[in-house]
Amino acid sequence: MLGLLARRVVALRKVVLLLALLFVGVAGALGGGVAEELSSGGFDDPKAPSVAATTLLESEFDAGSANVFLLASVDPGTPSGVDGAKAAGLALTERLAAEPGVIQVRSYWTTGADVLKSTDGTKALVLGRFTGTEDEQIDKAAELAPRYNGEFQGLTVGLGGEMEVFRQVGDTIERDLARAEAIAFPVTAVLLVLVFGSAIAAGLPLLVGILSILGTFLTLHVLQSFTDVSVYSVNLAISLGLGLGIDYALFMVTRFREELKGGLEVPDAVVRTVRTAGRTVLFSALTVLLSLGALWVFPLYFLRSFAYAGIAAVFFAAVGALVVLPAALAALGHRVDRYDLRKPVRRLLRRPEPTPQELAEHGMWHRIAVTVMKRPLPIATGVIALLLFVGSPFLGVQFGLPDDRVLPREASGQQLAQVVRDDFPTNEQYALSLVATDVGDPSQRRADIDSYAASLSAVQGVVRVDAFTGSYAGGTRVVPGSDASTGFASDDATYLSVVPDKDSAYGPGGEQLVERLRDVGSPFDELVVGGAAASLSDTKASLADSLPLALGLIAVATFVLLFLFTGSVVVPIKAVVLNLLSLTATFGVMVWVFQEGHLTWLIGDPITTGTLDTTTPILMFCVLFGLSMDYEVFLLSRIKEEYDEHGDNTRAVAMGLEKTGRLVSAAAGLLALVFLAFVSSDIAFIKLLGLGTALAVVVDATLVRGALVPAFMRLAGRANWWAPRPLRRLHDRIGLREAPEPVQDRELVGV
Repeated sequence: MLGLLARRVVALRKVVLLLALLFVGVAGALGGGVAEELSSGGFDDPKAPSVAATTLLESEFDAGSANVFLLASVDPGTPSGVDGAKAAGLALTERLAAEPGVIQVRSYWTTGADVLKSTDGTKALVLGRFTGTEDEQIDKAAELAPRYNGEFQGLTVGLGGEMEVFRQVGDTIERDLARAEAIAFPVTAVLLVLVFGSAIAAGLPLLVGILSILGTFLTLHVLQSFTDVSVYSVNLAISLGLGLGIDYALFMVTRFREELKGGLEVPDAVVRTVRTAGRTVLFSALTVLLSLGALWVFPLYFLRSFAYAGIAAVFFAAVGALVVLPAALAALGHRVDRYDLRKPVRRLLRRPEPTPQELAEHGMWHRIAVTVMKRPLPIATGVIALLLFVGSPFLGVQFGLPDDRVLPREASGQQLAQVVRDDFPTNEQYALSLVATDVGDPSQRRADIDSYAASLSAVQGVVRVDAFTGSYAGGTRVVPGSDASTGFASDDATYLSVVPDKDSAYGPGGEQLVERLRDVGSPFDELVVGGAAASLSDTKASLADSLPLALGLIAVATFVLLFLFTGSVVVPIKAVVLNLLSLTATFGVMVWVFQEGHLTWLIGDPITTGTLDTTTPILMFCVLFGLSMDYEVFLLSRIKEEYDEHGDNTRAVAMGLEKTGRLVSAAAGLLALVFLAFVSSDIAFIKLLGLGTALAVVVDATLVRGALVPAFMRLAGRANWWAPRPLRRLHDRIGLREAPEPVQDRELVGV
């Protein structure tokens, strides 16, 4: 199949290149602005009880949690504080309530509730709720922000809340993408020139990367018309598209140059390259694709979006490497080595270009492999101990969901939310909603609600409970029901609003409060809990339910593909274990930096909340496992090729590592730099994804590939290649290899 594809591409190389150029133009025109089209949410399971509670609040009561607020303040020396600005406060409240699409507006001046006034009396809140879809609410925040940030009748006003935070996150990501591209492309271009020497050869991987990025953008542009797609996936589209495009092109171009130096004509060298390195690229891409596809099993569209972007990036990188790149190589021929920028350096140093045999037997990676295999047990033990030690902070991980603190400190959405956290007595915006349907006999309902609300108000961590029958605190009713509280009930449903204290508003404390509330005996048969803390609890439960299936899919895919390459059942198991060790170290560093706050000044000083985003480790696991297997396939294909030739396990490992070590380390270094460009992001968990992935790639390409792989393969010896007889016969029939094949395509010469 690949041989036929290569022959067709060589024969139609001009047409292929023209179509590729046309595709890039169309994809750039249609998908170039995709970041503006995507959504900022996606962190909730649509089937979670907390989401059901939100839906019921809107459908039954036309109510819900406040998602916009105005923080109004007076000068600290103002007599009576905000109490002296009642007229201005009422006017501000009425102004917000008159805005189309804004409902449930209330303020300190309209309710007199002390929880809406700061402890020093100089600030007060106006709370409201945007209606419509999430995107419509974000657009509404963008419309109101310029009008409500500033001075109003002596009050200093700022607009904040969930939707304003989402808006600022979207705007920040657009700036981050432009900055990351401005960093990644020039740096990788320079490094590719150093790797290839030739400026022509160095440009080819960048072309494949650009094709992959724009193809992925076009895919996301189309998908967002049919389903929700998270804007955060654009970061993966760029990093993975560029990184894998460079990786695959690096291996293909290197093999093509080897075949030319071996004496093949250009068309035959292209066909041989596609049959050998192209076959490895194809199944390496399949490995990454299957790992990323595991994200599809999670119900959160935040994670599903990364599956969309990742699968598209891998697909277009593979198409670029297997179709467009061979056409370019056929068109360039020996000119691929033009403008060798390393020749002047070699002439200056009077060093002749080393032969392939000299590189293979005396290269750095050959020496490293031989050194490791002389002392495999102590080296493996030392490296494993180091990885486990670095990974140990992950034992203390605490998970949370993103909030305003993913923004940089100077963002107004973050600053206003922090003022509310610090200066106000409770967290009204983190109130939990307990929604009950089928509440039974109306004559009994009032007594049931009264008893239940009193019980809830006595729960540790609860400041106040508001219900149809009044307000409760400390187990007793403190304010009787009034006309304002009638909105808490409908004909067959009711809801109660539970305001937590600061320690129980979010994070682990919030989760514990949700569990305590759910443990309180309810007089209603159907009750769901909504709110930020309930959303965190439900999201973690949803992820835990889907995680075994995702891990199982990754494990099975890894085992099958590595077995097809090696014919061994030992090597796939070893690969999984070593990858887990590598990822453990990475996750430990992430907890140490982003949860515990060490050395954050090196990465732009993101806000440390004491938690990690719940979804990011899962995302990183799927991405990194795929990338690790990508390099594993390249390495093992060459080791197996050597082993099949002479049957010497030790020599096969040393030669295989030498033949791939320079390329894998170069590819890993380039990929790590691409991901490091996203550390410049102002969004905290994009920094986390960028730094974590870069670190994992470097660890995998050095400690794992350079030390643990040769050590384990030396210790296992010939057992590396063991498989039960039925599986061995199966591999003999359908196994994959990159071994050179006789060229039978002489008719291509001169095409």
